Order: sequence, then structure tokens, then C-alpha cells
Amino acid sequence: MAEQRLFHRVAEKIGLLIDEGVFPPGTRLPGERELAERFEVSRVTIREAEIALQAVGRIEIKTGSGVYVCEDQSLQPGKLPAVSAFEVTEARSLIEAEAAALAAKIISDESLKKLEGLIRTMGNSDEETSLAADREFHATIAECSGNGAMVHSIESLWRMREELPAVKHSYDAVCEADAEARAKEHKDILDALKARNPASARRAMREHFLRLIGTMLDATEQEALKEVQQRAIESRERFLDVARMG
Repeated sequence: MAEQRLFHRVAEKIGLLIDEGVFPPGTRLPGERELAERFEVSRVTIREAEIALQAVGRIEIKTGSGVYVCEDQSLQPGKLPAVSAFEVTEARSLIEAEAAALAAKIISDESLKKLEGLIRTMGNSDEETSLAADREFHATIAECSGNGAMVHSIESLWRMREELPAVKHSYDAVCEADAEARAKEHKDILDALKARNPASARRAMREHFLRLIGTMLDATEQEALKEVQQRAIESRERFLDVARMG
């Protein structure tokens, strides 16, 4: 998480330099080594920051050629916005809760059986397969809402969850640790849908995301503390080095 925040901050700094004209549209960014020295981070951090900037349409990474600032800095169709994991989760809570309420009224027995199977897959598979089943679980409920606009919105939010590096990192960190809670929450959502109860389905879906937001906040606080402690250790070591040299 600390590393995630670091490359996210570097991406923001590079974006600011683009806005200020230091790196004008169409120009090639300095190499990884130069940027790493400029921001005092590793080349891996620079690479991750560039991937994040490409995801939101700020730069284009051309293999074998370099990294270039996009000519059109306005948000391009299909490009993702620069949002946080909290923003994505908040939006999912609002939209998917209503999708579940709509689905509860009209969901078919066939779809309910499909959801049951997906829950079993989430609990008895490797991480990648479990994530795919999780996504299919939410996509199925969206489709059962009968609202095409909601389906599109939820698909877009899942793209943000998977394609924005900072968001994906946050989700992966908390979801791996909360497998048992997630399993129960998905079961509660399914039970509400089986009961054909819109209010219960809305509440179960919303509670799922509220718990996720709380876990993200706890993880962020813990990692922030670790980062402060690490900086203190590094500062102490530098001080001792200087003292020994003196």
C-alpha cells in the first residue's frame, strides 16, 4: 500500500508538470532513470506511475520508442478517469445496490442458480478464478436489473477496479484478507434475491460495500503509519551516517 501511494503521488506530479507545460503535448518524457532521479524513487515506481497515467489518457507508452505526452489531454472516449479506490467503491455501493433492488423483482430461477454456482467458485478457487467469479456475480445481478444504463455503469466501474493500478492494488490488498466476510456478504445478497425482497437486496449489497470501504480505511491508516515509521528509520540512519563521518 505504501508503494501504491508512492507511484500514485509520482503520477500526480508528472501530470502536474504536463499541465504546467514542462512536458508539452506530443513530446517525449525523459527516460525512467532520469525521472527516478528527479523524483527520488525507483525505476519500478516510475514505470508504475506511467502505466497509471496511460490508463487515464495522459501519456502513451510506445514500446521501443519511449513515452510520449498525448496530444489531446482532454478525457478520451474509453479512457478511464483518475479516481481513487474509495470513489469507485462509493459509486459501486450506490449503483449496485439499486441494481440488486431492481433485480430482486424479476430475477429468474436460472439466474439464481448461476449466482449460487459463482459463490461456490469464489470460495473454492485460486485468486484469479475467484476474482473472475466475483465479477460475473455482480455482472449477472446488473443484467437481471433489466436496466441497460446500470449494466454499462457497473461494467465501467469494474474496468476502473481492474485497469487503474492504484485502485486494483487497494482492492487486491483488502479482498485477499477478507475472503470469509466477502463469502458471507455474497450469500446474504443471494438470499435477499431468492426472497424476491428489493429492500433486503439493496441493504445486503450496500452493507457489502460499506464493509469494504471500512476495511480500505483501516488498511490505509495502518500503511500510513508504517510509512511514517520507515521514514523515521531512514532519517535516523542518515543522521548516524553523517555523525560517524563527522
